[in-house]
Amino acid sequence: MFVTASTECFPDLGPEAVLEQLIDLGFTSVELALNESAPGGWMKPSEVLSEPDAALKRCGSTARMDIAAITVQIDAEGEPCLDQFEAVCKLAKALKVVTLVVPSSPLGTPFNEEIEKLKKMVALAALEGAVVALKTEIDCMTQDLDTAVVFCQHVKGLGLALDPSCYTTGPHKGKAIDKVLPYVRHVHLRDSTKDEIQVRVGQGEIDYGKLITQLQRAKYRRALSIHMTPIEGLEHAPEVRKLRLLLDSLL
Repeated sequence: MFVTASTECFPDLGPEAVLEQLIDLGFTSVELALNESAPGGWMKPSEVLSEPDAALKRCGSTARMDIAAITVQIDAEGEPCLDQFEAVCKLAKALKVVTLVVPSSPLGTPFNEEIEKLKKMVALAALEGAVVALKTEIDCMTQDLDTAVVFCQHVKGLGLALDPSCYTTGPHKGKAIDKVLPYVRHVHLRDSTKDEIQVRVGQGEIDYGKLITQLQRAKYRRALSIHMTPIEGLEHAPEVRKLRLLLDSLL
């Protein structure tokens, strides 16, 4: 395992400034966020589709930092969504990136509809040698551990991007995460309590040592990605550095 950080940690910084910040904080790899509308995006998935050469040039300019994963947030639905995702898969192949993190659909989305969408995404990714990791998120279908596992069982090749905060703070808080561990292909980390999704590092209830041990037992060998957003009134960069140092000390 190794420690990396998402560009979404610094949503107010542009691409070059984000890289400089992460390098200053001691990171040697980065998780790129391709968001259509949310802050902290490296570029938009629609731009990857419409300008593939420019996307490759821009996403390949990471100041020699390795790209640990790509997170994809697409606003379009149906075929336009799949077209953009296919373009991102081709970009990932060109960049030699294996892990593609995709969001879980909101609660209330028809189960079979989600299954069919995920099957198509996994098939597109497989053609380019990539793996789809479905993120565990509060207020989304994967907030339930059992549902997250069922998705992986029904969609061959699908993995999970585990965010332990989802099961620390969400409606299913306190449940053991053992059943999802065999399917974990990526990990997002911050510190959380039962009431707050993000708190200062060290003031939450995430047991990083236990989590790393559990992941090791499940033979997980990929990234531990810091995925923290700024907290008002708190200097953010030192918090990101603190979590990096903590994780490094446990590996």
